[in-house]
Amino acid sequence: MSIWEAVAVLAAGVGAGTINTIVGSGTLITFPVLLAVGLPPVTANVSNSLGLVPGSLSGAIGYRRELAGQRARLLRFGATAFVGGLAGAILLLALPSKAFDTIVPILIALALVLVIAQPRLAAALRARRESNHTTAHRDGGIALLLGLLLASTYGGYFGAAQGVLYLSLMGLLLDEELQRINALKNVLALIVNGVAALFFLFVARFDWAAVALIAVGSTLGGQIGAKVGRRLPPTALRAVIVAVGLVAIAQLLLK
Repeated sequence: MSIWEAVAVLAAGVGAGTINTIVGSGTLITFPVLLAVGLPPVTANVSNSLGLVPGSLSGAIGYRRELAGQRARLLRFGATAFVGGLAGAILLLALPSKAFDTIVPILIALALVLVIAQPRLAAALRARRESNHTTAHRDGGIALLLGLLLASTYGGYFGAAQGVLYLSLMGLLLDEELQRINALKNVLALIVNGVAALFFLFVARFDWAAVALIAVGSTLGGQIGAKVGRRLPPTALRAVIVAVGLVAIAQLLLK
């Protein structure tokens, strides 16, 4: 890795840590950069997962005050995220590399569609509840647990837009403030990244230079994200995520 490639990976780590803390989808920044500097897709993915763990921890700490009063919910959701993250990590190594190359662009595309559609979906669900004079289940019910399990499995497998999936699911099914939901999302992402990285540590090959650069950058980015998360307009952030996601899809399809 040349000096300029190292700078690019470090900068991607800062951007990923920032965006992951605010909303998720930081992998859509780091993964294309790792591909661009020459890492194979699976090696890039496992290196990225390990490198983003310190950033996830940094972001979770930055949002710690929004976790007040959510201990029981966090334990329930956290256990679900642990199981899903481990399942996704196992799937990544069990499936052939060609399957990974084929599946990931589809997953990213679906995640980007969800990024765009989520505000309208949330508004439609709220309107339906109002018309039926019903309220959201306090903890989202079985539907949310199943959704979080699937999102966590996806996160352990790849992780791009994992945070967006969490925010969308909890935003739709929990009657809770967005910042408190975001705090939950940061802890769930930490659990998934952590269990996947721990699993990969014993069974997969890493590019340790990339891991170190992303770890340093994402830790800094996690603190930046915690500071600016309440100020950045959602529309602007969605536009950035979509743009980066399209670059990732293009790089994977043209590789």
